[in-house]
Amino acid sequence: MRRLKYLNSKGESIEFYQTPFLIESLIGVGEVDADVQGHRAPYQDGDTYIDTILQPRYPTLEGAITSTDLLTIKEYRKQILRVCNPKLGIGKIILEMDGDIKEILGTLDGVPTFPEKGSNVYQKFMITWKCPNPYWKSLETITEPLSAFVPKFKLPFRFPVKFGERGSEARLMNDGDVPTPIEIVFNGPATRPTIINRTTGEFIRIDKELLVGERLIINTAFGRERRVAIDKGNGVLENAWGYIDIWESTLFQLDVGENIIEYDAVASGGQAIVTISYRTQYVGV
Repeated sequence: MRRLKYLNSKGESIEFYQTPFLIESLIGVGEVDADVQGHRAPYQDGDTYIDTILQPRYPTLEGAITSTDLLTIKEYRKQILRVCNPKLGIGKIILEMDGDIKEILGTLDGVPTFPEKGSNVYQKFMITWKCPNPYWKSLETITEPLSAFVPKFKLPFRFPVKFGERGSEARLMNDGDVPTPIEIVFNGPATRPTIINRTTGEFIRIDKELLVGERLIINTAFGRERRVAIDKGNGVLENAWGYIDIWESTLFQLDVGENIIEYDAVASGGQAIVTISYRTQYVGV
């Protein structure tokens, strides 16, 4: 079973399934071109493998309007053209296949086409999207809170008394096919907040004191989503790239499998809380 829903940037949506918009063919949801990069030294036979880069994805849907009434066909054509308008930019494709649901961002790679009806019973159509990021994502966003101070004091107690310890950790599981970006939100007060991936040894350290009510937001994705900003509580975001310890920090992503993440900061009253959010990514459906 295949069901595809497209939501454009204006919030309008259209669903392709059976009636009135029947899916006849759907390609490009699993397969995607890859660029195998290599380096060749003088006189070397072949080359040395460096990396494999996936190209943008081009899902293509061929379908039919399941109506024989000419006026109804005309209205359905107008609906497809209105929702699937290339000038509206990036939209969202939600695909359900055999009970599995994933989504991907994409824009129309041209205006939908409607070939001559001829002797066909139904009006055919074809729609192609371009997805700059080729990875399908889970619909669920996983969010994990961490604290810069973990309380340990309990009653009754014995000497020596341990009131707490700096830093807490979480085990985050990335069960996708590739590393996935994370969004980190540091909540003040905190001084030099640091998030560490113990699994890979990478970390992000901020040379900045966050005040009460301030939030530092870091997104480690590529492209437009990547950002480092401070929300001072008035709805205005301040560019905060200059506060990152760029010589040692890495805007890391969660590796495939288990990642042990630790948070540490100089903070007061155990108020320094950080949340880490992510969605798993897949190379196909």
